[in-house]
Amino acid sequence: MSDDARKRLLGPESVERAIDPHETIEDELYTVSLRPRTFEEYVGQDRVVENLRIAIAAAKRRDEPLEHVLFYGPPGLGKTTLAGLIAREMNANFRPTSGPTLEKPKDLVGILTSLESGDILFIDEVHRLGSVVEEFLYPAMEEFQIDFLVDRGAYAKTLKLPLKRFTLVGATTRAGMLSAPLRERFGIVQHLDYYAADALERIVARSANMLGVPIDAEGARTIAKRSRGTPRVANRLLRRVRDYAEVKAGGEITASVADDALAREGVDDAGLDRLDRAFLRTIVEQYNGGPVGIASIAATLSEDAETLEDVVEPYLLKEHYVRRTASGRKATPQAYRILGVTPPREAQAELFS
Repeated sequence: MSDDARKRLLGPESVERAIDPHETIEDELYTVSLRPRTFEEYVGQDRVVENLRIAIAAAKRRDEPLEHVLFYGPPGLGKTTLAGLIAREMNANFRPTSGPTLEKPKDLVGILTSLESGDILFIDEVHRLGSVVEEFLYPAMEEFQIDFLVDRGAYAKTLKLPLKRFTLVGATTRAGMLSAPLRERFGIVQHLDYYAADALERIVARSANMLGVPIDAEGARTIAKRSRGTPRVANRLLRRVRDYAEVKAGGEITASVADDALAREGVDDAGLDRLDRAFLRTIVEQYNGGPVGIASIAATLSEDAETLEDVVEPYLLKEHYVRRTASGRKATPQAYRILGVTPPREAQAELFS
């Protein structure tokens, strides 16, 4: 693929995708101030919240720790926030960590042995636990003990160290990568889905109020509609629009101010940015609408295939711009329409029948 063709697909260089749902350092700085502190303040995921509240109430009545909880779904939807709320509701300590940082069993020992009864151990990206660490975790989750192997060879023996009863809350964006034995040890499994625009509008309005940013209903709605169903993206876009409003529009966010600010960020009315459109154009223009494998798309765009699967593709699938088939990804009628491209004659019957 020529450099000119690649530039035409990707457009101008972009330092950071404003709509990337993964947490950035800037997001972390605002997390404490914007994160809800009670279930009453939490917006969206009504079914998940109601199920958690019932389970928590039942556990408190029995005066026992909550069962282990697994949250799965796309990034940026509030899995960490819900884990923190569980700890608050259970009046327990919150101990966060992540799968990639737990490389060896000894990395877990210090954490597990320091947990008090009822404490919440939160493991983000739990699907990235190594197999050795994962197996070490099984007896801790099931029997509340850890097994130590002492000595080697003929003198080897296993010592069992009891643990206080804790609750493990795991979060993953890739539930399919969890092993069956680990998944089965979670008593409560909840899926978080993308948010509706009205819920995101309420989140934007609440965040703006907490940040002291004047915003009208149409301004909040404009940001919400372009946030890809993701609260983290909504809050990030709000901050970008706030910056623009302060410099260019007297500080108040209206629909027109939000439109101008988000256009500068490369985010269109459908919430797509240059990489989303490049992904679609690759399928449509380079591969005649597909089917095409994700590895081929990644090679064409000079992007990592896993990044495209985790960050770009989920929203395109949800909004029906792309279909997954046994032979690869295919563009849908919506993809052709949003790109303003007429499908090839041989594909029109299939696409628009």
